[in-house]
Amino acid sequence: MIIDLPDTTVSAISKRLVSVREEGGAVALGRVLTLIIVTRHGAEEEVIEAANDASREHPMRVIAVLFGDDDEEPRLDAQIRVGGDAGASEVIVLRAHGAAGSNAESLVTGLLLPDAPVVAWWPAEAPADPAASPIGRIAQRRITDASSQADPAAWVSDLAGHYSPGDTDFAWTRVTRWREQLAAVLDQPPFEPVTAVEVRGAGDSPSTVLLAAWLGLKLEVPVDYAYLPADEWSSGIKSVRLTRPGGDTLLERPAPGVAVLTQPGQPTHDLAFPRRTLRECLAEELRRLDPDLLYGRVITEGHDLLAASADRSSDV
Repeated sequence: MIIDLPDTTVSAISKRLVSVREEGGAVALGRVLTLIIVTRHGAEEEVIEAANDASREHPMRVIAVLFGDDDEEPRLDAQIRVGGDAGASEVIVLRAHGAAGSNAESLVTGLLLPDAPVVAWWPAEAPADPAASPIGRIAQRRITDASSQADPAAWVSDLAGHYSPGDTDFAWTRVTRWREQLAAVLDQPPFEPVTAVEVRGAGDSPSTVLLAAWLGLKLEVPVDYAYLPADEWSSGIKSVRLTRPGGDTLLERPAPGVAVLTQPGQPTHDLAFPRRTLRECLAEELRRLDPDLLYGRVITEGHDLLAASADRSSDV
């Protein structure tokens, strides 16, 4: 069910939510969090659909805040979606025009679930310091996506400069499968130390440097990472090579969606490595509402180790 509320107020939206709940039963019971999505007009349906899919694992209230141009006539339009149009969530779409969007915090405060955690998600353009933004200040977790920024590589490099506990980025979430597979390899014989690491990825892949930083942090060895030209590899991480005394271990994508694991003295293994969807990334991040301390270490300590390793290589 979709209810349109043109030219409305936050108070009127809140009252209508109560009436919808009374008419249709306790639809808000069991919601475990409030997800605030901050995006732009015309880009909301894909991210709302991802949130609806993720809500089947994490029942929640979704508040999508869409900002128009500053020179528009001030007006707040809203839409309430429940039932089949909202998955296992209830969705409130706020379209703020002109000065109506000047105070983002006041738009959402009256619509938050009481005594429930708040997660903020910027699927496209994000503030330079999410924790200091109006929406970020009221959220326990803050999710950005480096791949959606104008310069993904520069965005990742700047993550440490404005990191606050509770921040995370989908560039980190997308390396989960790589981390799991590489950890599984090192947990199996032969238990030889890794002496060097090489990571390669596409120029539009901010996950490449985060995977390299994680490997350098955990293995405490030199890590060489580089971005490949688009005609050699188009998108995402291409390969990871672990150098060990008995021979190299190589996890490489020969084509998008597939990876091949090659190890000394063992047959090669073909693995499914599809690019993770928005729904999968969002659902994973919503499984924990406490700060991701490892992510914080990777973008600070791990990134510093990468920079130091690059400086040593340039001096040789």
